[in-house]
Amino acid sequence: MKKATTFAIDDFNSFRLKMLNWSKQFNIFCLLDNSGYLFDKPAFECLLAVGSKERLQTKAGNSFEALKEFSSYHHDWLFGHFGYDLKNETNMLQSGNFEGVGFADMHFSVPQTVLQLTEQTFTIYSEGDADTIFYTIASLEQCAVTTSPSFTINSRFSKADYISSVQKLQQHILRGDCYEINFCQEFFSENVSIDPWSVYTKLMQLSPSPFAALYKVDDQYCICASPERYLKKSGNQIISQPIKGTARRCLKDAIADEESRQQLQNSEKEKSENVMVVDLVRNDLSKFCKEGTVKVDQLFGIYSFPQVHQMISTVSGELEEGMDWTDAVKLTFPMGSMTGAPKLRVMQLTEQYERTRRGLFSGAIGYVNPQGDCDFNVVIRSILYNAATQYVSFQAGSAITFYSDPESEYEECLLKAAALKKVLE
Repeated sequence: MKKATTFAIDDFNSFRLKMLNWSKQFNIFCLLDNSGYLFDKPAFECLLAVGSKERLQTKAGNSFEALKEFSSYHHDWLFGHFGYDLKNETNMLQSGNFEGVGFADMHFSVPQTVLQLTEQTFTIYSEGDADTIFYTIASLEQCAVTTSPSFTINSRFSKADYISSVQKLQQHILRGDCYEINFCQEFFSENVSIDPWSVYTKLMQLSPSPFAALYKVDDQYCICASPERYLKKSGNQIISQPIKGTARRCLKDAIADEESRQQLQNSEKEKSENVMVVDLVRNDLSKFCKEGTVKVDQLFGIYSFPQVHQMISTVSGELEEGMDWTDAVKLTFPMGSMTGAPKLRVMQLTEQYERTRRGLFSGAIGYVNPQGDCDFNVVIRSILYNAATQYVSFQAGSAITFYSDPESEYEECLLKAAALKKVLE
């Protein structure tokens, strides 16, 4: 059983970068990073899990049943991910598009050591010598940005192709097939080598995020600057915080920046998209929450990040007796903000019109503690990298409705991808 040992620290950011440097020696690790954001509903705990005592790695089929058994057997910390294509298990679908990075549909591991960082304390959960771990990390240099060769980033869609696809999707909406579709495109580069720690450090300097992660499983890496929480369980309380609604920041002009924020706050289009996904999340939570407990804690909240303003709503409920965190994920996955409404039909349509299988993108990364509480992000604003095949990929999407302007949706994708392109180029 892991023992908790706590030490005092005097510089949160410095120690966070030293932790990052320490992770380089491990084949499997997961850094969950709140970047100092707290908000009303706290962001991720700042946690680093390293090594693996035992792990579960599966393809869509009976993954959730295997995970429930794995979780009930190990009363310990678990860290891992859900890939988007688990939709094939939860919704009886299939995927045939290309995917170049190669993360498993599901991967969870029992780490050897877990580190937890707060503003003033550093706690080590380990069966080993906590003092040695602490002083080793404290003596390290901070993880730094290094220079890497530049390379070209390609897209699976030309602008004209993307606009044509959006117009075809709008015809499906007109026919009544669906109401809203999250449509994504991939940006990629082949035969390139990157330093994931350096890229992550640079991305956090450019775009710090409350649900960021640097995640490694063997040769696969996820460098994640997500602003979105998928699902958090605390006791019998469940919350989900879907994002729909994006506006550009104007950091050099305070008046223009506030105007952009107000336009987002007052946009009927963005609010209609947001309320659709809120209704979807409410419906999902009602599948495993006590009757009458599902409620909207905040509707149309505006949160500002370095690159964009986002419209975020918060939905909560109380877990029904006999349900655990694996049931909550299985009954809500994939998250509504990355699908649309109704879920099943839009997942069929995105499989038809998107040109890349999403893989870990649109999935979730997070942790479960020994008490069975958990927290998972939504894997967006993320660079995925396979060091063995030297393939780099990131995707961006937007919510398509009948009233969407296809060119504006294309520009929204580019806005969401801007920070990722900048750290790579």
